[in-house]
Amino acid sequence: MEQEINRFVQAILVAIDPSQVALHQQALEYLSNVQQNVHGTWRLALTVFMEMDPSGQGRKYPPQARFSSLRMLDEFFDNRFESLGEETFRTVQQSFISYIQSEYVYGPAESTTTFLRNKFSHTLTLFFLCTYVEQWPMFFTDLFSLVRVAESSSQSKYNRHVSLLLFHLILEISGEVADQTIKSARTFNSVRHTRDARVRDAVRERDAPLINEAVLTIIADGAERMAVLRKSEEGSKALVEVVEVVDWGVRTFGSYVGWIDINLTVTPTTIPLLFSLLSDPSLAIRMATSTALLRIVSKGLKEPEDKLQLIKVLSLDQVIDALESKTREQQIQRGSDEDEGEESYREALGKLLNMLGLETTKLIDDCSKPGVVSEARRLQNQILPVMLRFMADEYDDTCSTIFPLLQTVLANYKRTRKVSSDPLDDATQSFLTSLLDVILQKLKWDKADDPTDMDEEDVVAFDGLRKDLRTFTDSILTIEPDLVTIAVRTLVLETLAAYRNGVNVEWHDAELAVYLVYIFGEISKSGSKGRTAFCLAPAVPKDMKKDVNYSEYPLTPLGEILLALVQSGISAYPHRAVVMQFFETVARYGDFFKVRKDCIMSTLEAMVDSRGLHSTDLSVRSRTYYLFHRFIREGKNDISSELALSLLESIRDLLVIQIEVPKLENPEDDLLMEAIKNPGLFESQLYLFETVGILVSLLSKVPDQQASLLLSIVTPLLEDLSANLPVAKGGKDVTPILRIHHTIMALGNIAKGFPDYPCPVPEGYSFAPLEVFRQVAQAILLSLEAMSVFKCVRDATRYAFARIIATTGSNATHLIPPLMANLLAHFEPSELVDFMNFIGLLIHKLQKSLFDVLDELLGPLNAHISQLLSQPATGTDDTLTHVDTKRSYLTLFTSIMSSDLHDVFISERNKSALEPLLEHMCRISQDTSDPNSQKSAFSFFGRCVQVWCNPQPLSPGGNAPRPQTFPGFEQFVYERLVPTAFAVLSSPQFNPKDGQMLMVLLEIANFLQVVCKTRGTEAHDFFITVFLPSQNWPPDTAMEFTAKLRDLDNRAFRKYFSEFVRASRSQAAS
Repeated sequence: MEQEINRFVQAILVAIDPSQVALHQQALEYLSNVQQNVHGTWRLALTVFMEMDPSGQGRKYPPQARFSSLRMLDEFFDNRFESLGEETFRTVQQSFISYIQSEYVYGPAESTTTFLRNKFSHTLTLFFLCTYVEQWPMFFTDLFSLVRVAESSSQSKYNRHVSLLLFHLILEISGEVADQTIKSARTFNSVRHTRDARVRDAVRERDAPLINEAVLTIIADGAERMAVLRKSEEGSKALVEVVEVVDWGVRTFGSYVGWIDINLTVTPTTIPLLFSLLSDPSLAIRMATSTALLRIVSKGLKEPEDKLQLIKVLSLDQVIDALESKTREQQIQRGSDEDEGEESYREALGKLLNMLGLETTKLIDDCSKPGVVSEARRLQNQILPVMLRFMADEYDDTCSTIFPLLQTVLANYKRTRKVSSDPLDDATQSFLTSLLDVILQKLKWDKADDPTDMDEEDVVAFDGLRKDLRTFTDSILTIEPDLVTIAVRTLVLETLAAYRNGVNVEWHDAELAVYLVYIFGEISKSGSKGRTAFCLAPAVPKDMKKDVNYSEYPLTPLGEILLALVQSGISAYPHRAVVMQFFETVARYGDFFKVRKDCIMSTLEAMVDSRGLHSTDLSVRSRTYYLFHRFIREGKNDISSELALSLLESIRDLLVIQIEVPKLENPEDDLLMEAIKNPGLFESQLYLFETVGILVSLLSKVPDQQASLLLSIVTPLLEDLSANLPVAKGGKDVTPILRIHHTIMALGNIAKGFPDYPCPVPEGYSFAPLEVFRQVAQAILLSLEAMSVFKCVRDATRYAFARIIATTGSNATHLIPPLMANLLAHFEPSELVDFMNFIGLLIHKLQKSLFDVLDELLGPLNAHISQLLSQPATGTDDTLTHVDTKRSYLTLFTSIMSSDLHDVFISERNKSALEPLLEHMCRISQDTSDPNSQKSAFSFFGRCVQVWCNPQPLSPGGNAPRPQTFPGFEQFVYERLVPTAFAVLSSPQFNPKDGQMLMVLLEIANFLQVVCKTRGTEAHDFFITVFLPSQNWPPDTAMEFTAKLRDLDNRAFRKYFSEFVRASRSQAAS
């Protein structure tokens, strides 16, 4: 045994020693084997933990070995749900009692290794759980016998070490048998659940009174000793030790109050004791006591009368009221000297009041007894003023403790308001008024804070608080709308008037006023869109709105405060947060400036000068680029050509593209890719380039001036492209490549600012400067030809061309074939999806004018896609790329068939490739592993039938029918597509109960009906006389199916067909 013990200890020491590399793995394997065989090796672990050294003054083995021994014993006891053998039980029991006596009663209680002390309490808890019910019913009695010490005037009546062990044990036991957080973290085990319930019931029945009495007696004794020591030995070691005992005692009491009889824990003795400790000088004791009281208050009781009586007996509302006043006074006295501990205590008091209020509210909501409800309502009314004082606390964590209670109270008021429109009683009106005052104060930033120089987490936290406060404001609005709108309007107008009149307004007051304007549209439920949100104008037909002078009409409250905002000049306030909130607000309410056009100039001046676009602060510029763009986009119809010219001149200096090359955190990362992903200021600068396009487009009535101005703006960018191409070709320096990418993106965004090319073109339409855009497109194309090996340049080119074509329509289509050739010369598989989406956009924009381009492109594109899809997928990324490519391919080809471009499939250039393409589509339609693509394939076939199998109506000038677009295609439908559809439905892998496959089934139903309705009698005869007999369908079934196919509408046939397929497959399976 001694040899095995030494080997075990040595293995532990090797395992924890990083220098023992050679033996480390061997030691771990040995220890793992010992632990796996713990049912035979537990004695070894017990000996190593317990054995004394030869002197009898300490333990023989090192702490690390003893700790590992306890872990092995944990493994032995945990998850043991049957009794231990009698000999095993007696051995462990006597060993543990002996250890407690030597180490806790007469020894230092592992004073130098507190981690062992904590670990032993957990091990003893696990031993208790598997022996208490049947083998060690006297567990607590035996332990309590060790707590009391000989009477002495100089020390406590109770052994401190044993008392702390007792407290830790009860805390652990409560956690194991009653703590739902711990239980929910474990995988549910019904045997453990039953065992824990038996232990809990046994403790209640046998020892709960004894446990409670012991804990409270030790706490009371400690409280007395603290009082004595504080008078004579403040700060002494003895006082610190007594405080520790009382702290852990109260925590222990709080751990079991939720699961033992309330009559034991709430008595005429315990309540005064707890209340005295709730205001104890020790923060730890106060925090523990507040938690214990919270658990008492939240304890579930069957009868509402009992709950009400508990709340009344505790009288917590009065106690918390007094403590809130006391701690608030202390807070004021501390001034700027923050005490986190004391603030956490106020937070704990807030949580306690919140729970008291919630329990009172439950009585009001759930109890049907008028007497109980009336008394609970009275108690709640006493709580509400204290709740508001907590909510007004300057610390947001304390403020938010009462939010759940406040939410519940307001919800009750809202429910009452729904069933009654009577005026509010004075008490409710007064409460809501006070609450709104608190909310408006809490919506402010702290004066000492600076949002521009705070951690992002703190800013996000305050934004979250504002959202919560907004929720409460909305609730008050529902209950008493005028109360909110009048209070907010008054505060805003008074603050703005004060600033306008030269009164000193603190930055956080100014920011709050502007923020309230920002949210007023939501508060007043007036919305932020449409002129009627801002002025009381009559309804006007849309085509006549331009002729109405809305400035003649009186403003709504929202319009009134917006006018005051602009006229106050607060945009010049010397604090970034105020100015940025101003910009956010005017950008949000763009329609206001259609009502008061005289406010446009001053607002734009603020945005353009050093307060906004020309600010020295990078973050201000970045955000203002977007807000300026939004303001111009929404108000462009009210911007004159003169103002547009002026704005363009004032922002020309900002059109220099900003290049930022990031520092790589990982040297293996691709620098170019990281720079594209994190473009810095340029990402916002793109909004400015789009705004330039909008402003230039406003000069459409003077085409020459517009073209000249646009050329003057794009020329520096085009020159930048030319200058950087020779440098970028080598690819060694990412900066010129980035500059080319950014420049192409910027040119694309300028085009984006122009209106889309109309189709059809209306009479008198003012075209965009087409020649300038042709030059731009040609320059981008040349850049692509030189730099097509770079994915970022290909992506930027695709982006820019999509926007240029949207602006110029068919005027740039001659550049599309070389564009396509260069995009496809070098591409990654994932780019094909973007490329096909790009082609789909061109089809939508250009329709018939794209025919020649598409005719040239279709063959190479189909070849690229077929090649990609024919390659086996070697991993998850490949599989996803295949799936995405296939779906985009199907979407694109269906779009072609649904447009006026379907003849491109049967043109001279492409007709020879049609049959392989259709065969490829057939294979996709049969692949049950990808039901989404199956569905798309049948949708494509349905469109093909509608286009190529439709007997055309008579020609306009004669009686002869026009020939079919694609003669003979119906034979392919009958011989290939219809059999394919039925083959899919009868496939063993096809499961019509699966949601995605059901969609395939319904699409096949659509396809079959399209065939029948397009070809008419011919199709009906084919099904009834050729196809269905060849599939061995009974004549009656074939007749019924064909009749349904012909006669039912689409919705009815889809329902019939899905039921028919399910029934047929079930019958075949049986």
